[in-house]
Amino acid sequence: MAADATESTPQHVPVVVVGAGQAGLAVSWLLTRDGVEHVVLERDTVAHAWSDARWDSFCLVTPNWQCRLPGYHYAGPEPDGFMVGDEIVEWLAGYVASFDPPVRERTAVTSVRPLDTGAGFAVRTAAGDYLADQVVVATGGYHTPAVPRVGERLPASVAQVHSAQYRSAAQLSAGPVLVVGTGQSGAQIAEDLHLAGREVHLAVGRAPRFARRYRGRDVIAWMQDTGHYDRPVTEKPVEERTQDRTNHYVTGRDGGRDIDLRLFAEQGMTLHGRLAGIEDGRLSFAADLEHNLDAADAVYNGINQLIDEHIAAGGIVTAEPPSRYEPSWRPTGYAGSELAADDLAAVVWATGFTRDYRWLHAPVFDGAGHPAHLRGVTPTPGLYFVGLPWQHTWGSGRFAGLEPDAAHIAERIAERIAARTAGHVAGHVAGHIAEDPAPRMVGARASQFA
Repeated sequence: MAADATESTPQHVPVVVVGAGQAGLAVSWLLTRDGVEHVVLERDTVAHAWSDARWDSFCLVTPNWQCRLPGYHYAGPEPDGFMVGDEIVEWLAGYVASFDPPVRERTAVTSVRPLDTGAGFAVRTAAGDYLADQVVVATGGYHTPAVPRVGERLPASVAQVHSAQYRSAAQLSAGPVLVVGTGQSGAQIAEDLHLAGREVHLAVGRAPRFARRYRGRDVIAWMQDTGHYDRPVTEKPVEERTQDRTNHYVTGRDGGRDIDLRLFAEQGMTLHGRLAGIEDGRLSFAADLEHNLDAADAVYNGINQLIDEHIAAGGIVTAEPPSRYEPSWRPTGYAGSELAADDLAAVVWATGFTRDYRWLHAPVFDGAGHPAHLRGVTPTPGLYFVGLPWQHTWGSGRFAGLEPDAAHIAERIAERIAARTAGHVAGHVAGHIAEDPAPRMVGARASQFA
């Protein structure tokens, strides 16, 4: 009987990399350099998130000099600038052209499962199956837009978009817009709408912030000098090690500047506390606005104080003296607030993303659904992660931290290949020794592999 036409013999590949964003490309460059046969499987197109899931005015919040991938560091004319969306896409395209990675685009991985033998993995895709000795998951930590179900209580007249779908103010119907969330995306989108002249309401969450520049330099440059970005996550307090922490808000727009929500309020933006609920056509906000603003400012001043201590300890001379941020606007008497849903034209949910590893059938997750790993190496032999936030240091998951993180995984891959090769050679030699009637040759042969 003929075999089912839908069945095919899986293709063996020593290493499968899942995801062709910057993390997967970084690993691929290292494997290519080392002569390790591999394939990179990408459900969409290479680095598609930078072109398909960013708003029109999007730019990096980290300086260009921090854009470092294995074998490919930013070498453009503006190391202290901030690349905008098209420039990031172009920069990554240059990386791809520099080594021609073995990427198979539009090849979604539907399942990765360790083999029953304990040696290798079955990798299923819509375009065919693979048997891999090792697998690198390079899909990052932000997969599915998270939209609170409370949004289901909004009337159909209120358009709802997630930050991943937002492109510009022109995308939204005329009228007031509520932005929910003040992480990097929420704060920058609120500014984008504000600069476009829209009436903006902003539900302020608990995200921290930092200064763009302090004492004559970009704050990130100072923090790089202090070694902050290289500190292993294991040196952080336990409560600061989670992958779900909200990033500090700041912007690289127009050359880079602070994002000061209090200044927005002075300019006419309406600030609220966290969105607490929606009932009977009204949105209610918690009474935590002042606390959230003060907490963000405390982080801002705390980071500047760390820089002051670094400057003092190193005897560094700067043109600017130490300073502290002092708020010029306070939500005096704020005890919560309400909005009528009918008064809004749209809501932008800047509420982050959830993880989706349903396709990965390996016992490597903790109770919160995070991959359990040490520097990307999981308890399942041959299975790795790269590109996760807080994977090893504060810089992990960003361009600045990918090079060492990817190098660590590439080294572990090479070690397993070497161990497997050595095992095959040793087994081959042992077989010959067992059949060899001349014992005098044993020592000589064994010494060749000592």
